[in-house]
Amino acid sequence: MTETDIHAVRGPSMTDVARAAGVSAQTVSRTLRDSPNVNPETRRRVLLAVEQLGYRLNNAARMLSSGRSRTLGLVLLQSGGYYSRSAVTAGVESAAEAAGLAVSIATIASLDTGQMERSLSKLADQGVEGIVIAVPLISVTRKMEEITREIPTVTVDGSRTAGAAVVGIDQRAAGRLATEHLLTLGHGQVWHVGGPDEWIEARQRRQGWEDALVAVGIEPPPPLEGDWSPASGHRQGQILAMIPDVSAVFVASDEMAFGVIRALREHGRRVPDDVSIVSVDDIALAAYCSPPLTTVRQDFHRVGAAAVDLLLAPGASRPLTDDGAPELVVRATTAAPAVR
Repeated sequence: MTETDIHAVRGPSMTDVARAAGVSAQTVSRTLRDSPNVNPETRRRVLLAVEQLGYRLNNAARMLSSGRSRTLGLVLLQSGGYYSRSAVTAGVESAAEAAGLAVSIATIASLDTGQMERSLSKLADQGVEGIVIAVPLISVTRKMEEITREIPTVTVDGSRTAGAAVVGIDQRAAGRLATEHLLTLGHGQVWHVGGPDEWIEARQRRQGWEDALVAVGIEPPPPLEGDWSPASGHRQGQILAMIPDVSAVFVASDEMAFGVIRALREHGRRVPDDVSIVSVDDIALAAYCSPPLTTVRQDFHRVGAAAVDLLLAPGASRPLTDDGAPELVVRATTAAPAVR
């Protein structure tokens, strides 16, 4: 089967056009978006290759005539909190629908630079008008910088490329508020189960925890690290249950807190009678935990919607909350320490 026959079966790709024109796939994408950063000769070669190969002719023609694809891209991580992923997605989709836009989702299996490049290239290939990145950017490559410069991009976890804007909640303040709540109840030490260190939210929440302890002259104990899952919270909870002096724990997410509470219960440690627990997120299940979970509220749906709003009305990066302060929701997993 010849290359022409293959194109007839599956249709030519942007890579095929780039190869025929002697340019990169990103240059093809810029040309089809009518970017001013493409010189006339390169533009001529790309459009000639598009015509010769029949590359998405109708879609390309629509984009060239209207300048719009009416689609936004969203990058998500497969692992991590299920609720946060679904809620962010719902927020992005609802805000996009209100603006008359569709959403194309690219999911990556791990925080791998190559996977991120491929996902961003896929979205660029589709001609999306903007991109919401809902995973941390551990390292940024030249290709990632190039794509996010050319396509308006918003990140929702605090990390960014040179061309991306940021929308989000003050995670350091969330960690500080949770820890201060436990200290105010009279606990003399607060332990911490954090999220993966590569996530900027996890680092910022840990910093807030440390800030609150240091401010009252308490040396922070060694933090324990989970991966956002209830199973990882359960593993770290088993360690905490074996330390007699533990009376208060700040857990970096609700889902990990569920695991910590179960581990404590399995070892005969009652919550909150023996150990108080406070976490972050206030997912829908938090109010139905046994006992109901004290947590710092994050509105993931609003995070997603705000990211779309920022794409549609670009401006300076800004915190998500109206007053910049997170909200503590006190339920039944925190109490004054037991008298010993």
